[in-house]
Amino acid sequence: MIPGKENLERSGSTQTEKEGAFALFDFEHFLRRVIKNWYWFVLMAILGYGISWVYSKYYAQRIYASNLSLSISNNTASYFTPNQSINFIWGQNSNQDGIYLKKMLLSRSHNEYLVKQLDLYVNYTTKGLIKQTYLDKYDSPVFLEIDRSHLQQVNYSITLIPKGGDRYEVVLPDEGETTSLYSFATENFSNVSRYSRPANKVIAVNEWYVSPNLKFKLVRNPQPSQIKFDNIIFSLSTVNQTVNSLVSTIGVDFDKEINTIMIISKSGYNLNGTVNFLNTSVDELQKKRLIDRNTVDKNTENYLFDNLAKIRKKLDSSATLLNQMKITEGLYDIKDRDEKSLQRIKDLETKKAVIITKINSLNNIKNTLASQNLDRMISMNAAGIEDGSFNATVSELKALYLKRRELALIYTPNSEPMREINRLINEARGNSTGSLKNYYTSYLNELSKIDHQIAGESADLVTYPEKERRYLDVERGYNMIEATYNSLLTKQNETQIRVATNKSDITVIDNAKNLGQGPIAPDVKKTKYTIIGGLLLLPLLILGLSEALDNRVRNIKELLQATRIPLLGVVGKNTHENNLTVLDQPRSSISEAFRGIRANLRFLHKENDQSKVILVTSSVGGEGKTYVSINIASVLGLSGKKTILLGMDLRKPKIFGDFKIDNKYGISNYLTGEVKMEQIINKTRIADLDVATSGPIPPNPSELLMSQRNVEFIQELKNHYDFIIIDSPPVGLVADSFELMKYADASIYVVRHEYTEKYMLKMITEKYHKHEVQNLGLVYNDYQSQQGYGYGYGYGYGYGYGYFDEDKNYREPTLIRVRNKLRKLFGNT
Repeated sequence: MIPGKENLERSGSTQTEKEGAFALFDFEHFLRRVIKNWYWFVLMAILGYGISWVYSKYYAQRIYASNLSLSISNNTASYFTPNQSINFIWGQNSNQDGIYLKKMLLSRSHNEYLVKQLDLYVNYTTKGLIKQTYLDKYDSPVFLEIDRSHLQQVNYSITLIPKGGDRYEVVLPDEGETTSLYSFATENFSNVSRYSRPANKVIAVNEWYVSPNLKFKLVRNPQPSQIKFDNIIFSLSTVNQTVNSLVSTIGVDFDKEINTIMIISKSGYNLNGTVNFLNTSVDELQKKRLIDRNTVDKNTENYLFDNLAKIRKKLDSSATLLNQMKITEGLYDIKDRDEKSLQRIKDLETKKAVIITKINSLNNIKNTLASQNLDRMISMNAAGIEDGSFNATVSELKALYLKRRELALIYTPNSEPMREINRLINEARGNSTGSLKNYYTSYLNELSKIDHQIAGESADLVTYPEKERRYLDVERGYNMIEATYNSLLTKQNETQIRVATNKSDITVIDNAKNLGQGPIAPDVKKTKYTIIGGLLLLPLLILGLSEALDNRVRNIKELLQATRIPLLGVVGKNTHENNLTVLDQPRSSISEAFRGIRANLRFLHKENDQSKVILVTSSVGGEGKTYVSINIASVLGLSGKKTILLGMDLRKPKIFGDFKIDNKYGISNYLTGEVKMEQIINKTRIADLDVATSGPIPPNPSELLMSQRNVEFIQELKNHYDFIIIDSPPVGLVADSFELMKYADASIYVVRHEYTEKYMLKMITEKYHKHEVQNLGLVYNDYQSQQGYGYGYGYGYGYGYGYFDEDKNYREPTLIRVRNKLRKLFGNT
């Protein structure tokens, strides 16, 4: 049975696959190409590793990060630390104070203070042969101290080269001087007259270096680093540049379980620099928070002191009046008075005095809000209120006032930024005033209720004589003033205690430390894998692209699945000097392959006594059509079958060269009637094999091949030969072969490995399945397996077994040799 034909017979007419449809991508062949080109991947991996190593060592600028954690206590009493109300803020899972602190840490004012305090506008670096490394200020043996009153050039490299002792040479760039210089006092640029490049100069520590664009001195580091540098490079940045770059490197997060714990991080090019900044930043924040807290309490203490002084005068005056009445009227006590009723009146008037005191405190707070001078704000505790929301609003209002002062230096009053900040201020002020109105309403309602109760209790007093009623009124007035005084005195004592015990509500849990943390960026390992992976992907993409664009047939299994045409056999690569492989190398594997094809031919036609006409064609020239024709004719002749080989490719005659026959007369001459049949038939060294060459190239080859004389010529040959092998023209170029197939008992279509284009097989495949071409079989030519010969389907038995002539030159592939050695080593046979 012909290989592949049994599948065709089973599928029959129910086969629904599209004929001639090849896979767009041959993954199996692609994988073999990848393995074959393994050395490119090894080379790319080595190259990628080298590039990543150079990048990591000389070009990757490491970024480090340090962390600091702190706790925010919830017992503060300041508008500027807005978490007075424990119940309101922490009890409701809110973190208003933490958010405020975060904004403060990221605020321009706080970071600008740190920039000026720590001279962060001075950048320290050192440069080796290739790489420039950022330094922490305290890594440098000397500090750069500038004269703030002198104009300075920013973003300008100043190189210090040690000259021994405390002397350094100042080396400036060869160019880059500018007339636009920066003032650190006003934080603005000014233009100066053009000047020449300042000369290099050797200066000592604490000696001023003065030039038109610079004025600075070197200060010895009190704790010098043990690292010795060949050079120190300074450069100045503007305050604004430094603040902006600084804020972008700060991160603030809250603990997921306890939202009063903040985790502050700082990234930078130097680990020590990030550690020093974080610790200093939080230290300054603690101081500022304590000042803010004490500011409110001090304001409250002063407010209470002033009011106590006023109330004291009223209390003294009331006590004097009461004593005078006792003396002049002789009333030390009133007979038959209702003590319980008078006590109730006294208690109600005491409550009234406390409420009036709170209302007065609210009035003070309200007036302070209206004055925009929030630094004079007193505590809401003086009004008997704890409201974290109000405190947060006041804190926000204060921040907005500061922001408006900053914007006023840049924008005009009617500009969009100023209008927006004013809108936010009015909104915040409205929110705070709205909160106060609610407390006013509550206190006034309570005051009205107390007045009503007092009026009810005082109804019985009208029964007393006038003199006694007058005495009771004075006594009640004294009691009320005394209650107000005692209330203020209590608030004053509370405030004084709070001032005495105040401390920052920020507690550092873990300071930032240099623990030898590795860099957080760049991800050197990821970069290395990316570079290596990218370079490994390069040959993979090239191979994949070439595979996708290469449309040649290279897979026998795919060929059979796409065409569903039976395979007669597979022929290996011809290394012989001519096409007479079967005649010259009868023991070769290729000769054995043609014998297999000869055996399979009988399945294409019926077994009978008639002569058989076998046509050999292909898609285009160069696919081995003539080579297959010659060798099939040879194996048939050697088997004792009377065979003739006809060279009917009249456009491109070839056969005569291999058999060394004179092509002066051939089939073209016979078809034109110039010669007789006997004159074009040539004998070969095989007794049963004759050859009729094509002869000279005629002007009308198609007409000759399709002529009635050619049909009669083939019929006449059937009377003399068992097999007639026709070497016909390619069907992809001319239609001659399709006409000749009508007279053939079987047709052989030659497909060449890695040469025939897939699309070329579509036409013959469609004609075969439409039954326009009968008894067709494929021969796969020029195939060479990576593991030696022996694919199957009638194609030899394989190298290495001493069966073929090629075995003496055969060398097993490396993978096969390794496999055989492993089997031998472990005793597997």
